[in-house]
Order: sequence, then structure tokens, then C-alpha cells
Amino acid sequence: MEIYDIAVIGSGPGGYVAAIRSAQLGYKTVIIEKYDTLGGTCTNVGCIPTKALLDSTHHYSEAHHRFEEHGIKLSEIGIDFGQMYKRKSDVVSKNTSGLDFLMSKNKIIRLQGTAQFLDDQTITVTGKEGSYTIQATHYIIATGSKPSSIPGVAVDKKRIITSTEALSLQEQPKTMTIIGGGVIGVEMASIFSRIGTKVTILEYAEQLISTMDLELGKNLQKILKKEGIDILLKQSVYRAENTGSSARVFFRDQKGNENELETDYVLVAVGRRPFTEGLGLNNTNVQVDDRSFIKVNEKCQTSVSHIYAIGDVIGGAMLAHKAEEEGVLVAETINGQTRHIHYSRIPAVVYTWPEVASVGYTEEYLKNNNIEYRVGKFPFSASARARASMDTEGFSKVLVDPKYGEVLGIHIIGARAADLIAQGVIAQEYEVTAEDMFRISYAHPTYSETLKEAYLIASGQGAVNI
Repeated sequence: MEIYDIAVIGSGPGGYVAAIRSAQLGYKTVIIEKYDTLGGTCTNVGCIPTKALLDSTHHYSEAHHRFEEHGIKLSEIGIDFGQMYKRKSDVVSKNTSGLDFLMSKNKIIRLQGTAQFLDDQTITVTGKEGSYTIQATHYIIATGSKPSSIPGVAVDKKRIITSTEALSLQEQPKTMTIIGGGVIGVEMASIFSRIGTKVTILEYAEQLISTMDLELGKNLQKILKKEGIDILLKQSVYRAENTGSSARVFFRDQKGNENELETDYVLVAVGRRPFTEGLGLNNTNVQVDDRSFIKVNEKCQTSVSHIYAIGDVIGGAMLAHKAEEEGVLVAETINGQTRHIHYSRIPAVVYTWPEVASVGYTEEYLKNNNIEYRVGKFPFSASARARASMDTEGFSKVLVDPKYGEVLGIHIIGARAADLIAQGVIAQEYEVTAEDMFRISYAHPTYSETLKEAYLIASGQGAVNI
């Protein structure tokens, strides 16, 4: 029986980062993955392929709607759906190949198969070549999550699908209903709407991306509606059925009025749940909560001291970069280092266009908790850079403590918000004041100047630039 220092179960962003950091610290490390490729959901059927399609469809939309105003004339604009999906697959392949290289470079043993705990000390790995047993001094569970559904809606992967199946369609749908207006829902809506699919979003909450600042969701809703996406809020979906050549979804509003829609596909995007099936946790002393999330302490340590868990499987924000931070945390904790994660300082991003990004407290949280704050808000329409690129939708908004100038929250909807939010993370992580943030020099013209102006306004000064 082979014995390792650290065994990582799952090769998503949390798992592969944990394995690499463990190997860098000198541990004999093994990573166990049941699929043929490394990278987990994010690399194979999540973040990476979704962004590839979002970029492709954005280019098409720009060519179709804006190129002429830029003085660029095209005689014909069309969609090669197969090529678009092929490029997506090529991007995924390059990323998974990169992970293979990193495993080899860091001398990490890779085992393909399904891991199952026999007890707190031992696991079996069952793969194509049979089963074998291994032991490790420390285990890191990084098995991630899988799409959830709701009562009455059974995903059949044919007409009633999740984002996973949507990334492997053989032809462009003419119509699609998306259940859920969170991050996955609005990104999928953007992909298909841009290429001519008629998309309807059904959302149970009162706004889109309801976990983010209220103004972001309201602004995004207006933008997506202008792009032709139908958005029905406060709707409760209770049934969906595959009719053969299409799918039908049944829902009711808060007054009890019944409605139904029939479209080529119904895409279920109502969140994700921890993936622990077959892991054999019942053979260990590892504790889980009533939703099957693995319970951990601030060091991602389970109720069994040498077994750790990270990423989606422990709950919280289901973000690849959150899992990555936890992977490093665990490896360095095992190594005796002291490290801490400030979860409120982990940014959230929506890759629509314009992008949406947020870190820190929302305005609603500050109001509900009677925390004093000032708002600084600057529109992209007043930005010279945004006008030059015709990306004038959105705003940068900062929330600042009025006494000391501490930056409490940063919320952006606008061009390149996903990149701009890193500045906000720095401000929060190192407790930089709003005055510090507006007194540094910003290149002109840039989208980042919208943040400079927002900091100025929040500090009681007027905007000074465009």
C-alpha cells in the first residue's frame, strides 16, 4: 500500500492549487481525479468554457451592432455555431494540458479513479484498472459541487438541461427559458441572446444577482432587457416537462397567477450543491450539515484533525478563487504556517457585458445593520475612456466609513469591472482609506478613473475629471 504525505481528492481550482502548494512545500503529494482531465467543473464545464463563449458572442454582438458606428463595414455577418463551440473546447484543452504540465513539473502523483474513505486513515481508489488502497498523513477533500434543481423540475440532460449541457449543444437553440437569475443564469442568457436565441429568465427573487448590491442587479436588468432578454421576477417555477422537440415550464407569480412557456430548452440555473456522493464520509468521523456541506473550522479542518475540506464542498461563496485561497491555506497550515482568509474581501464577478463586480459590504447590509456610511458613485457615461470605446453603461460605487475613511464596499457595473475590482480588494485587504485611493495617480483615460472619482465623491469632494 502506497503512503503519501498529502492526498488531494478532486482536481478543480481548489484541489490542483492545494496539490501544487503542498508539493512546493516538500510534501509527497497525490491528486485523485475520477475524470480523464484535471481542472474540475471550472476548467472543463464552468468558468473557462463559459468565458470563451461569452467572449466569442460579445465579438459577434459588437460586429453586428456597433462596428458600423466605428466606421467598420462588413458585407456579411454570420454565426458558425460549430466553430464557436470548437474554439471553446480548444481553450479548455489548452488549460487542462497546462495543468498536466504543472503536475509533472511539481512531481505530483496523479491517480485516476473515484476515491472512497474506508475509515479516517485509508481510502480506496477505483478506476479503469481496478481498485487499490492508499493512505496519507493528511487528506484534502476538494470534490466541488454539482448543479441543483428544484422540486418538480427533473434535469434529463436532453431538453431540461444545466449549464454543463448548454456548453455542449450541437446546434443553436431558437428559444430558451432559464430558471434562475443568478450569476450562471445571466451569463448563459447573455451567451445565447447575443447570437439570436430568444431568451426568457424566470427568477424567484425580486431582482437579478440578488446576493450582490441592489443597484447592480437593477442596472443589469435594464441592460439585459434592452438587449432583448425577457426577465420575469418574483416567479415560482413548480414543474417542467420534456415534450420531445421542446420543453415546457410551468410557473406562478406571487399572486398565484399561473403561466407556462414552451421553448427549445429549459436551462436550470438555481445554484449548486456539494458533491460528496460515494466519498464514504459515513465511514469516517467527518461531520456534515443538514445540506450535506462538510463542516470545517477557520483553517478548513474537519472534525477529523488530519482531514481538511475546501471549496464548494464546504459552502460559502462558490467561487474558483475562493477555493484556490483555501487550498493554499490548508497546505501552509499543514506546514505550520499562520494564514487567514478574510472572506468578506473575496470579490464576486459576473461576466456579462458590461461586467459586474463587487467586494465588501453591500449598501443593504450597511443599512440593515445601522452602520454609517457615505456613497460615492460615478457613471461610466461621464468617463472619457468609456465614451471612446462606446461602453458607457454602468457606474463605479464605493461605500466609505465617514469617520476614518475606511473603504467598506466597492460595487462596479461597467467595462472591465472584473479587472477593476482587484483595486478594491487591495483597498480592503490593506485597509487603505478612500483619501489614499483618490490621491494616487490614475492613468488617463482609463476605466479605473471612475473609481478615483467615486472615492472623491464619497470623501465629500466633487469629481475632477472625465
